[in-house]
Amino acid sequence: MPVPADRTAAYRGRMRARFAGVHDCFHDLLDSGRETGAALSIRYDGQPVVDLVGGSTRPTDPTDAIGSGWRSDTLVNVYSVGKPVAALCLLLLVDRGRLDLDDPVARHWPEFRTPATVRQVLTHTAGLPVFPVPRPTAALGDWALLAGDLAAAEPEWEPGTVAAEHALTYGHLVGELVRRVDGRPVGRFLAEEIAGPWRLDLGFGLDAADQQRCADLSYGTPDWPVTTVGVPGSLRARALGNPAGCRDLAVLNGPLWRGAEIPAVNLHATATGLARLYGGLLAGGTLDGVRLFTPELVAEATRVQYDGPDLLLESRTRWTLGMQCEEDGSWGMGGIGGSCAWADPVRGYTLAYTTGRLAAFDRVEALVDALHSCL
Repeated sequence: MPVPADRTAAYRGRMRARFAGVHDCFHDLLDSGRETGAALSIRYDGQPVVDLVGGSTRPTDPTDAIGSGWRSDTLVNVYSVGKPVAALCLLLLVDRGRLDLDDPVARHWPEFRTPATVRQVLTHTAGLPVFPVPRPTAALGDWALLAGDLAAAEPEWEPGTVAAEHALTYGHLVGELVRRVDGRPVGRFLAEEIAGPWRLDLGFGLDAADQQRCADLSYGTPDWPVTTVGVPGSLRARALGNPAGCRDLAVLNGPLWRGAEIPAVNLHATATGLARLYGGLLAGGTLDGVRLFTPELVAEATRVQYDGPDLLLESRTRWTLGMQCEEDGSWGMGGIGGSCAWADPVRGYTLAYTTGRLAAFDRVEALVDALHSCL
């Protein structure tokens, strides 16, 4: 189809005729200005049925008069959508017998003082939702410093008693366990053991070449950094505010953020890569004939492990081993800003939506309504 002159409305992709309603909804989001740059990938009954991209990767750059069009290989920061990806790295080691879910963390990380288990870390019930020492933005690139802070921290409550999403700390807790057990940092482990074998275009800690493929993030509204953090002094504000810079565009769109490993919040991914990942999980651990996980591990990883109040989210939450499970049986994760990826075992599909416009989830909700109408 011809590309419109308006750079925010440029789109391309492929889809099966049955899903024309999804195609129309995606284009409406771009044409109306509700979306400035995004990608959507859906797999149904094990097959790709929708792969759409549109808009600009530089929507706020006044020198980019034409607009750098979003491509199928455009990477974008998806915030907490990366938490299950980090968890899967640790779960692969569990599946291989390198550690057990109910091992004390300190068995593998001797400096770790909190009496939490591996399972409690994975289910956001370890009691460490906040980095305990105030750190500047530069600390985002210092893995040893932040992991050491967590090892020495006192839990905010007895591990296992209540959940609070470990908004920024999750990736360092999970990733340091991966490093202690395997020896490789979590970014390298992901690349070599999961992303490589399953041909997934996503990663932690991008090299210079991959950073060139990244879309810039932009605010949906100017007050987004303030409204998302919550009431000053609240658990949410403390968790999202340290280290500084995690909602600052000057940081998010720069080499420090893109090159660092901050697995709780800085996975950079394509929508196709995420939809393929969930496709492999939905199929019981096998994708394109390559088995990475046993069906038993996938069943345990996607089973509800905690169902109750989440003190950071301030709502009832059903945590699996790294994901949220919804009432309809779907499991996956959304990221602050609007990106999402999940599997719906009942309806038989996986969906990933990646966006550069940091705003609410109404965009993906509209797409899901359109998808369910098609099904």
